[in-house]
Amino acid sequence: MKITDWPVAVLAGTPVDTEMGADVLRRHRLEPLSCPVARTPLEQAAFQVRPAEEKRAALIRILRGAMAQGCRSAFIYCNSLSGAADFPSIAAELELRIVTPMSAFGIYARDYSRLAVVAYNGQALAGIDTAMIQVNPELLLFPAGIPEVTFDIEAGLDPDEIIHRNHLDALCQYFESCGCEALVLGCTHFPYLSGALRAYTRLPLLDPAEKMVRLLLAPSV
Repeated sequence: MKITDWPVAVLAGTPVDTEMGADVLRRHRLEPLSCPVARTPLEQAAFQVRPAEEKRAALIRILRGAMAQGCRSAFIYCNSLSGAADFPSIAAELELRIVTPMSAFGIYARDYSRLAVVAYNGQALAGIDTAMIQVNPELLLFPAGIPEVTFDIEAGLDPDEIIHRNHLDALCQYFESCGCEALVLGCTHFPYLSGALRAYTRLPLLDPAEKMVRLLLAPSV
């Protein structure tokens, strides 16, 4: 059986970014099964700081439910969530293939020396920092946590309005002045802004989703 023969569990923070992850898989002709872990960004943030064993138990419960519906793999479409739990050990326990953004961040770390990172909050940034610096200790990161951007995306505001409300145009100019080579979209909500954001910065935008799909489709070793 190939990975495409089974539905793929999509875990993310809220129904909005879970559906964004599901759309990524649909574009690659994969069948997603949406499994949000929270109802709102604030509820998701609260989940991330729960005791490790509570988080693990909740995630295993969700994944077992997805496996009961035929899933043989999981796509963790949430950067902060992927850094808040030990998914490799969960994958081993459940004998389930799990792909997270952290693997993609490690790939980026090998290719750059100075990177800007925007994410939902400090928890997400800490996970991304760890994943990248473990691969490239010489990498310089310029991080920014901007929760209001996620709230505005959840509310469905126009991308240009979100950029101006949250001063992302000025932030990108700052990143450029620091010599950053690219901008990492460290929250899976943020690709919603990609099309509009390119008008305000010359920095390449790095979205881990496509690398995650390649990892999901790669033959098992």
